[in-house]
Amino acid sequence: MHNANQLNHTIEVSKKLEVITKQLKDAEAAIRGYNLTKQTAFLHPSMETRSIKIEKEYMNLRKIMTDPLQQKNLDTLKKLLDIKYKQLTAGEQKDAVIGASISVGEGEAYMDLIDKKVQEMTDIEEKQLTERSRLFQFFSNLWIPVVFIISIFAIFIGVYSYIILTREFRMQLHIETRLKNYQRELQENINLLNKSNLELEQFAYVASHDLQEPLRKISTFSDRLQLKYKPALPPEASQLIDRMVVAVSRMRVLINDLLTFSRAGRITTEVVKPVNMNQLLQNVIVDLELALQERKGTVYADQLPDIEGSDTAFHQLFLNLLSNSIKFAYPERNLEIRIKKELLTGRETGVVKDDKQEATYCRFTIEDNGIGFDQAYAERIFLIFQRLHGVSEYKGTGIGLAICKKIVDAHHGYISAYGYPGKGATFVIILPLKQ
Repeated sequence: MHNANQLNHTIEVSKKLEVITKQLKDAEAAIRGYNLTKQTAFLHPSMETRSIKIEKEYMNLRKIMTDPLQQKNLDTLKKLLDIKYKQLTAGEQKDAVIGASISVGEGEAYMDLIDKKVQEMTDIEEKQLTERSRLFQFFSNLWIPVVFIISIFAIFIGVYSYIILTREFRMQLHIETRLKNYQRELQENINLLNKSNLELEQFAYVASHDLQEPLRKISTFSDRLQLKYKPALPPEASQLIDRMVVAVSRMRVLINDLLTFSRAGRITTEVVKPVNMNQLLQNVIVDLELALQERKGTVYADQLPDIEGSDTAFHQLFLNLLSNSIKFAYPERNLEIRIKKELLTGRETGVVKDDKQEATYCRFTIEDNGIGFDQAYAERIFLIFQRLHGVSEYKGTGIGLAICKKIVDAHHGYISAYGYPGKGATFVIILPLKQ
């Protein structure tokens, strides 16, 4: 996870540095064009406007920079940017001799200094990323044989335990002691397997980020191809390029959804806290405000209790469920979504295990009047990549409801769906108030 965050950080820093450099060079080119032609069109936008944009990018960059060395480089870069801004402002002077002298004479020298400083900061970020990637690769390579050895050992222990327990059962000797030993060993194996799964999820997360880079290149090259050569291309070639762009966009959405799915079930004790579900639901409705307006949708909700859990995960849960209702709204009537709650004991839910019979649970019922679905597919819709409609009919990757189930499972809850074709759908979520 840390390695993936560092990769994101490096990409973001490099992108912002590139934007600052590009905006500076664009401003310098505008000054030169003005000094050569005296056409005021080159001064729109003005140097002050351009400087404000550059300053905004610089402040955003400063917010994400925490390394002391990079902070010092940022201070130096700020001084160079201030000097460059004065040069650009002077370049706007109507006196062609003065403007050109400042813009060309000192401008190139300070632009070189800025380029060197930007390159130095980029090199530092890439060096730090390379070091972390090398360390991550080392542990990844080490983990595979370790998992293999542990698995072989676990299988051996399991077989050995079974033989011993069978023999002891026949002899009616030490059954209880042997059984407890077996259960303890089994729990240790489960813990090892959970740890292995976590490492594999982290590895998949980083690998998925690596998949984004070729997609960005395909998208960039196709955009350039369309921009530069589209008038000269035959219609069939233009259609093929358009289809390629659509495919790249779908692949990017799929990768992002897979990343969301891989993170959905990771709930640690550090992030568990009482969540104000009323406020959380309002935030979700605000996020979906435009989509609701397009469908003329209204959300009616009971007063909801506070529930222990991850607020980020709960936000994703309700966002996915409400988005699902909006996506599958009935086209010939206004969308209505009703969220009801009911507090129950574990026994009253009818699905909770024996050791949680007296715990308090909240049953959420989310109803809509959309197109609904056949009840025969009620279990299938929670599986990853399962869709009841074609891609051409409704957008999506078939991961949203799978994420919902993963979030609910991680909070020791239960989720089920009920469909009524042409009338709507109902999702029932049962969550404990305390984790």
